Amino acid sequence: MSSEPRRVAVITGSATGVGAATALQLAGRGWNVLINYAKSEAEARAAQAACREAGADTLLLRGDVAQDADCRAMVDAVVQRWGRIDALVNNAGRSVFGDAAAWDALDAEAFHQIYAVNTIGTFQMVRACLPHLKAAKGCIVNVSSIAGALGIGSSVPYIASKGAMNAMTLHLARSLAPDVRVNAVCPGLVTSRWFVEGVGQAGFDRVKAGFEAVAPLGTAATPEDVADAITWLIEGARTTTGELLLLDGGMHLGGRSARVPTR
Repeated sequence: MSSEPRRVAVITGSATGVGAATALQLAGRGWNVLINYAKSEAEARAAQAACREAGADTLLLRGDVAQDADCRAMVDAVVQRWGRIDALVNNAGRSVFGDAAAWDALDAEAFHQIYAVNTIGTFQMVRACLPHLKAAKGCIVNVSSIAGALGIGSSVPYIASKGAMNAMTLHLARSLAPDVRVNAVCPGLVTSRWFVEGVGQAGFDRVKAGFEAVAPLGTAATPEDVADAITWLIEGARTTTGELLLLDGGMHLGGRSARVPTR
Protein backbone atom coordinates (compact mmCIF):
# COMPACT_ATOMS: atom_id res chain seq x y z
CA MET A 1 0.00 0.00 0.00
CA SER A 2 1.33 3.46 -0.92
CA SER A 3 2.45 5.68 1.95
CA GLU A 4 1.92 8.82 -0.13
CA PRO A 5 -0.71 11.18 1.36
CA ARG A 6 -3.94 11.48 -0.56
CA ARG A 7 -4.22 14.59 -2.67
CA VAL A 8 -6.96 17.08 -1.82
CA ALA A 9 -9.48 18.80 -4.11
CA VAL A 10 -11.72 21.73 -3.23
CA ILE A 11 -14.80 21.63 -5.48
CA THR A 12 -17.36 24.41 -5.15
CA GLY A 13 -20.99 23.76 -6.00
CA SER A 14 -20.47 20.02 -5.71
CA ALA A 15 -23.84 18.85 -4.41
CA THR A 16 -25.19 17.98 -7.85
CA GLY A 17 -24.36 17.90 -11.54
CA VAL A 18 -20.83 18.51 -12.78
CA GLY A 19 -19.47 19.28 -9.31
CA ALA A 20 -20.79 16.06 -7.79
CA ALA A 21 -19.60 13.99 -10.76
CA THR A 22 -16.11 15.52 -10.48
CA ALA A 23 -15.95 14.87 -6.75
CA LEU A 24 -16.92 11.24 -7.28
CA GLN A 25 -14.38 10.71 -10.06
CA LEU A 26 -11.55 12.16 -7.99
CA ALA A 27 -12.65 10.21 -4.92
CA GLY A 28 -12.37 7.01 -6.91
CA ARG A 29 -8.88 8.01 -8.06
CA GLY A 30 -7.45 8.43 -4.58
CA TRP A 31 -8.32 12.03 -3.72
CA ASN A 32 -9.93 13.49 -0.62
CA VAL A 33 -12.60 16.06 -1.49
CA LEU A 34 -14.46 19.04 -0.12
CA ILE A 35 -18.17 18.88 -0.96
CA ASN A 36 -19.54 22.42 -0.97
CA TYR A 37 -23.13 23.57 -1.30
CA ALA A 38 -25.16 26.73 -0.80
CA LYS A 39 -28.73 25.35 -0.73
CA SER A 40 -28.91 21.67 -1.68
CA GLU A 41 -27.98 20.03 1.61
CA ALA A 42 -29.72 16.70 1.02
CA GLU A 43 -28.08 16.29 -2.37
CA ALA A 44 -24.71 17.33 -0.92
CA ARG A 45 -24.98 14.65 1.75
CA ALA A 46 -25.74 12.08 -0.94
CA ALA A 47 -22.68 13.23 -2.92
CA GLN A 48 -20.57 12.97 0.22
CA ALA A 49 -21.81 9.44 0.90
CA ALA A 50 -20.96 8.37 -2.67
CA CYS A 51 -17.44 9.80 -2.34
CA ARG A 52 -16.92 8.01 0.96
CA GLU A 53 -18.11 4.78 -0.62
CA ALA A 54 -15.47 5.34 -3.30
CA GLY A 55 -12.79 5.51 -0.62
CA ALA A 56 -12.36 9.24 0.01
CA ASP A 57 -12.20 11.17 3.22
CA THR A 58 -14.57 14.10 2.81
CA LEU A 59 -15.61 17.42 4.26
CA LEU A 60 -19.15 18.74 3.76
CA LEU A 61 -19.38 22.51 4.10
CA ARG A 62 -22.09 25.01 3.37
CA GLY A 63 -20.70 28.19 1.91
CA ASP A 64 -21.57 30.95 -0.56
CA VAL A 65 -18.56 31.73 -2.75
CA ALA A 66 -19.93 35.26 -3.24
CA GLN A 67 -18.96 35.85 0.41
CA ASP A 68 -15.22 36.16 0.91
CA ALA A 69 -15.50 35.07 4.54
CA ASP A 70 -17.14 31.81 3.44
CA CYS A 71 -14.36 31.17 0.91
CA ARG A 72 -11.67 31.67 3.52
CA ALA A 73 -13.53 29.55 6.08
CA MET A 74 -13.81 26.64 3.63
CA VAL A 75 -10.11 26.77 2.84
CA ASP A 76 -9.18 27.01 6.52
CA ALA A 77 -11.30 23.94 7.29
CA VAL A 78 -9.73 21.94 4.46
CA VAL A 79 -6.18 22.82 5.52
CA GLN A 80 -6.96 22.06 9.15
CA ARG A 81 -8.31 18.66 8.13
CA TRP A 82 -5.73 17.57 5.53
CA GLY A 83 -2.92 20.12 5.58
CA ARG A 84 -2.88 20.71 1.82
CA ILE A 85 -4.82 21.68 -1.31
CA ASP A 86 -3.75 20.21 -4.64
CA ALA A 87 -6.64 21.25 -6.89
CA LEU A 88 -9.38 23.85 -6.93
CA VAL A 89 -12.44 23.36 -9.15
CA ASN A 90 -14.53 26.53 -9.38
CA ASN A 91 -17.86 24.99 -10.32
CA ALA A 92 -20.39 27.04 -8.32
CA GLY A 93 -22.51 29.02 -10.75
CA ARG A 94 -25.61 31.12 -11.06
CA SER A 95 -27.80 32.39 -13.90
CA VAL A 96 -31.15 33.80 -14.82
CA PHE A 97 -32.98 32.70 -17.93
CA GLY A 98 -34.03 35.59 -20.12
CA ASP A 99 -33.30 36.55 -23.72
CA ALA A 100 -33.70 39.69 -25.76
CA ALA A 101 -37.47 39.31 -25.53
CA ALA A 102 -37.33 39.62 -21.74
CA TRP A 103 -35.07 42.62 -21.07
CA ASP A 104 -36.98 43.60 -17.95
CA ALA A 105 -35.72 40.44 -16.21
CA LEU A 106 -32.13 41.55 -16.78
CA ASP A 107 -31.75 44.47 -14.41
CA ALA A 108 -28.57 45.55 -12.64
CA GLU A 109 -29.35 43.32 -9.68
CA ALA A 110 -29.30 40.24 -11.91
CA PHE A 111 -25.84 41.22 -13.14
CA HIS A 112 -24.59 41.82 -9.59
CA GLN A 113 -25.88 38.49 -8.29
CA ILE A 114 -24.50 36.46 -11.19
CA TYR A 115 -21.12 38.18 -11.22
CA ALA A 116 -20.88 37.78 -7.44
CA VAL A 117 -20.90 33.98 -7.79
CA ASN A 118 -19.49 33.27 -11.25
CA THR A 119 -16.73 35.87 -11.41
CA ILE A 120 -16.00 37.38 -8.00
CA GLY A 121 -16.57 34.04 -6.25
CA THR A 122 -14.08 32.36 -8.56
CA PHE A 123 -11.46 35.01 -7.79
CA GLN A 124 -12.10 34.83 -4.06
CA MET A 125 -11.67 31.05 -4.02
CA VAL A 126 -8.43 31.32 -6.02
CA ARG A 127 -7.07 33.93 -3.63
CA ALA A 128 -7.94 31.88 -0.56
CA CYS A 129 -6.46 28.65 -1.96
CA LEU A 130 -3.41 30.12 -3.65
CA PRO A 131 -0.72 29.71 -0.96
CA HIS A 132 -1.61 26.03 -0.60
CA LEU A 133 -1.85 25.44 -4.36
CA LYS A 134 1.59 26.99 -4.82
CA ALA A 135 3.04 24.79 -2.10
CA ALA A 136 1.59 21.70 -3.80
CA LYS A 137 2.44 22.79 -7.37
CA GLY A 138 -1.26 22.29 -7.92
CA CYS A 139 -3.88 23.39 -10.42
CA ILE A 140 -7.12 25.27 -10.90
CA VAL A 141 -9.97 24.32 -13.23
CA ASN A 142 -12.69 26.90 -13.77
CA VAL A 143 -16.02 25.56 -14.98
CA SER A 144 -17.01 28.12 -17.57
CA SER A 145 -19.30 27.77 -20.59
CA ILE A 146 -19.39 28.19 -24.34
CA ALA A 147 -21.51 31.19 -23.38
CA GLY A 148 -18.29 33.05 -22.62
CA ALA A 149 -16.61 31.95 -25.84
CA LEU A 150 -19.46 32.17 -28.35
CA GLY A 151 -21.77 34.79 -26.82
CA ILE A 152 -24.71 32.38 -26.52
CA GLY A 153 -26.41 31.19 -23.36
CA SER A 154 -29.21 31.56 -20.85
CA SER A 155 -28.96 35.34 -20.43
CA VAL A 156 -26.76 38.37 -21.08
CA PRO A 157 -25.40 38.61 -17.52
CA TYR A 158 -24.52 34.92 -17.54
CA ILE A 159 -22.76 35.22 -20.91
CA ALA A 160 -20.83 38.26 -19.70
CA SER A 161 -19.83 36.58 -16.42
CA LYS A 162 -18.43 33.55 -18.22
CA GLY A 163 -16.55 35.76 -20.66
CA ALA A 164 -15.00 37.44 -17.64
CA MET A 165 -14.16 34.03 -16.17
CA ASN A 166 -12.42 33.03 -19.39
CA ALA A 167 -10.36 36.23 -19.44
CA MET A 168 -9.44 35.73 -15.77
CA THR A 169 -8.39 32.14 -16.53
CA LEU A 170 -5.92 33.38 -19.12
CA HIS A 171 -4.56 36.05 -16.80
CA LEU A 172 -4.14 33.65 -13.90
CA ALA A 173 -2.47 31.06 -16.12
CA ARG A 174 0.18 33.63 -17.01
CA SER A 175 0.61 35.18 -13.58
CA LEU A 176 0.65 31.96 -11.53
CA ALA A 177 2.99 30.00 -13.79
CA PRO A 178 5.10 27.99 -13.26
CA ASP A 179 3.75 27.16 -9.79
CA VAL A 180 0.05 26.64 -10.57
CA ARG A 181 -1.63 25.54 -13.80
CA VAL A 182 -4.94 27.26 -14.59
CA ASN A 183 -7.43 26.03 -17.20
CA ALA A 184 -11.14 26.20 -17.89
CA VAL A 185 -13.71 23.84 -19.33
CA CYS A 186 -16.44 25.42 -21.46
CA PRO A 187 -19.38 23.01 -21.80
CA GLY A 188 -22.30 23.56 -24.12
CA LEU A 189 -25.59 21.97 -23.14
CA VAL A 190 -25.21 19.66 -20.13
CA THR A 191 -27.92 17.18 -19.14
CA SER A 192 -28.05 18.29 -15.53
CA ARG A 193 -30.72 19.43 -13.11
CA TRP A 194 -29.49 23.02 -13.42
CA PHE A 195 -30.84 23.42 -16.96
CA VAL A 196 -34.12 21.69 -16.20
CA GLU A 197 -34.72 23.97 -13.21
CA GLY A 198 -34.02 26.99 -15.39
CA VAL A 199 -36.40 26.32 -18.27
CA GLY A 200 -38.59 23.43 -17.09
CA GLN A 201 -38.57 19.87 -18.37
CA ALA A 202 -40.49 20.60 -21.56
CA GLY A 203 -38.28 23.59 -22.34
CA PHE A 204 -35.15 21.57 -21.66
CA ASP A 205 -36.35 18.76 -23.93
CA ARG A 206 -36.86 21.28 -26.76
CA VAL A 207 -33.45 22.87 -26.23
CA LYS A 208 -31.75 19.48 -26.06
CA ALA A 209 -33.42 18.26 -29.26
CA GLY A 210 -32.44 21.44 -31.08
CA PHE A 211 -28.85 21.28 -29.81
CA GLU A 212 -28.41 17.64 -30.80
CA ALA A 213 -29.89 18.28 -34.24
CA VAL A 214 -27.23 20.91 -34.97
CA ALA A 215 -24.11 19.93 -32.97
CA PRO A 216 -21.65 18.00 -35.17
CA LEU A 217 -21.33 15.17 -32.63
CA GLY A 218 -25.10 15.03 -32.23
CA THR A 219 -25.17 14.80 -28.45
CA ALA A 220 -25.23 16.95 -25.33
CA ALA A 221 -22.70 16.38 -22.57
CA THR A 222 -23.51 14.57 -19.35
CA PRO A 223 -22.09 15.80 -16.04
CA GLU A 224 -19.75 12.80 -16.19
CA ASP A 225 -18.46 13.91 -19.60
CA VAL A 226 -17.50 17.29 -18.16
CA ALA A 227 -16.01 15.63 -15.09
CA ASP A 228 -13.84 13.48 -17.38
CA ALA A 229 -12.33 16.63 -18.87
CA ILE A 230 -11.83 18.28 -15.49
CA THR A 231 -10.12 15.17 -14.13
CA TRP A 232 -7.80 15.07 -17.15
CA LEU A 233 -6.87 18.73 -16.69
CA ILE A 234 -6.08 18.02 -13.04
CA GLU A 235 -4.22 14.74 -13.37
CA GLY A 236 -3.04 14.36 -16.93
CA ALA A 237 -2.47 17.74 -18.53
CA ARG A 238 0.95 18.45 -17.05
CA THR A 239 2.03 20.77 -19.87
CA THR A 240 -1.33 22.49 -20.30
CA THR A 241 -2.18 25.91 -18.86
CA GLY A 242 -4.32 28.76 -20.13
CA GLU A 243 -6.58 26.39 -22.06
CA LEU A 244 -10.28 27.13 -22.61
CA LEU A 245 -11.46 23.62 -23.44
CA LEU A 246 -14.71 23.65 -25.45
CA LEU A 247 -16.97 20.70 -24.59
CA ASP A 248 -19.85 21.54 -26.88
CA GLY A 249 -20.14 18.59 -29.25
CA GLY A 250 -18.46 20.70 -31.93
CA MET A 251 -21.09 23.47 -31.80
CA HIS A 252 -18.34 26.11 -32.04
CA LEU A 253 -17.64 24.84 -35.56
CA GLY A 254 -20.88 26.44 -36.67
CA GLY A 255 -23.18 23.46 -36.74
CA ARG A 256 -23.38 20.24 -38.67
CA SER A 257 -22.42 20.41 -42.34
CA ALA A 258 -24.66 19.01 -45.03
CA ARG A 259 -23.67 15.52 -46.13
CA VAL A 260 -22.00 15.46 -49.53
CA PRO A 261 -22.77 12.35 -51.59
CA THR A 262 -19.71 10.30 -52.46
CA ARG A 263 -21.23 8.73 -55.57
